[in-house]
Amino acid sequence: MEKNLLNYETLLKITERIAQSREFDELTLLAVTGIRDALECKGCALFLINPKTQELEVASSAGLSDEYLNKGPISAIKSIADSLKDGPVGIYDVMDDPRIQYPQEAQREGIASILAVPIITRGNPIGAVRIYTSEKWEFTIDDVNLVQAVAQIAGMAIEMSRLYKGLKSSIEILKSRQDHRALGEKRWTPHEGVPVSEGRVSSVTSESS
Repeated sequence: MEKNLLNYETLLKITERIAQSREFDELTLLAVTGIRDALECKGCALFLINPKTQELEVASSAGLSDEYLNKGPISAIKSIADSLKDGPVGIYDVMDDPRIQYPQEAQREGIASILAVPIITRGNPIGAVRIYTSEKWEFTIDDVNLVQAVAQIAGMAIEMSRLYKGLKSSIEILKSRQDHRALGEKRWTPHEGVPVSEGRVSSVTSESS
């Protein structure tokens, strides 16, 4: 497999695409497709930790089948857990490493090696980016640096997306409350909003006279 060295242009291109999006689904897809294309690997997936179940849930992926993605729950504690605590972890052979939770499923998917990199925000892991190769791959420092950089950028973008969504929801709630308050304060007259016929107008005019 041909390996691309980390370079400024590749990272800049991925960063610019992610920075231009505020939508969560779009920016995570940009991250995984950008990494896959840059490294020319089989696939890439971005996982986020579910704080309630402590499982890694797929946020976006590229190059992987639905069957593999839905193979079963992925434990953040058991599945390549070191990558969430100590940094990037490279798995050279998925069939000969106890840290792989689903080795048989990986083999059926045609996966030989995996690189797992944590997504860290505010000093805490919120998920991971994983690279999948179809051939056994000794990941280089350039490979790791590229994925780490994109994972960091994606993490910040995800946080900003969540904050933006929360702020937008808060604004909509406040606006809704203000609209209800305005309706409550508005004065109402007996004939307000009721259509008045031409005869009714004449009658009202005569009475006024």
